[in-house]
Amino acid sequence: MNYRDIIKAPIITEKTSDLAGNNVITFSVDVKANKTQIKQAIENIFNVKVESVNTINVKPKKKRVGRYVGKTNKVKKAIVKLKEGSSIELN
Repeated sequence: MNYRDIIKAPIITEKTSDLAGNNVITFSVDVKANKTQIKQAIENIFNVKVESVNTINVKPKKKRVGRYVGKTNKVKKAIVKLKEGSSIELN
């Protein structure tokens, strides 16, 4: 698996931008990726050192449009804490 396939996109919200001041960045990642693969991908793509990785599996929610019922996609989030002196600029 390619490193760019593991890391999909950064998640930028008010909460994650507050965490960014503490060297904590949140990413949307591949559902099948584990913590070790996420750590290696972040270190190779952004040339930083990762201290820890926490993951969250977000379950799909039921949605309804008229008489049709479906589900949203399941998502995996990775909360990555960088070591002191490392930073990622997300613009």
